[in-house]
Amino acid sequence: MDQPKVLVTGATGSIGTAIVKEYARHGYYVYVHYNTNRSKAEELLNGIESGEIIGFNMNNKDEIQNALEHLEVDVLINNAGIIRDSLFFFMEGEAWENVIHTNLNAPFYITKYISKNMIRNKKGSIVNIASVSGICGNAGQANYSASKGGIIALTKTLAVEFGRYNIRVNALAPGIIESEMIENIPNAKDIKNTIPLKRFGRVDEVAKCAYFMGHEATYVSGEVLNISGAMVR
Repeated sequence: MDQPKVLVTGATGSIGTAIVKEYARHGYYVYVHYNTNRSKAEELLNGIESGEIIGFNMNNKDEIQNALEHLEVDVLINNAGIIRDSLFFFMEGEAWENVIHTNLNAPFYITKYISKNMIRNKKGSIVNIASVSGICGNAGQANYSASKGGIIALTKTLAVEFGRYNIRVNALAPGIIESEMIENIPNAKDIKNTIPLKRFGRVDEVAKCAYFMGHEATYVSGEVLNISGAMVR
């Protein structure tokens, strides 16, 4: 039996790293994507059973095409994302465009190229990492919320379009997860107290959900799995 393969974008971030390790632990050959941090990608690769690194700029359509046009995987994890937080009236156009390009436009192109081979093979699974901000919005995150809301809408649409090819498309909506993205979060203790579970999530908890939705939930498609400790419900 051929070894299953997964592509994880943004693999060098905290959540991406955890997802890589989770899939590798279950016997997957992992394509470890990096944007600029090649050394971190190589370090991550050295710690798993089998895989290879794959580099491309999330904002460069030609690089995405060159890297992925002929790549065949069983599972695609669209994980890469950035934040550029600011209240709407103070948000610069560049901050808006950078977040939309990385978090929404890039997954469009990545999925477009990867799904071609999935369609030909009549099988596949796509997991998009969204956010609770894309469900309920969040002050200071107009750009991020819009990008993740777009990812959720894209997920539901592709689930309808790709179902006939035996391709499942789902999304994860993490709440506040202990990662590099929240290192400078203000009033962390106060925010934690508003979460019914009274803690932030862990990256391994997101990774387990990414594996479940990508591999095990074989009759689940078009869904958004909320991972927020009941912060959003």
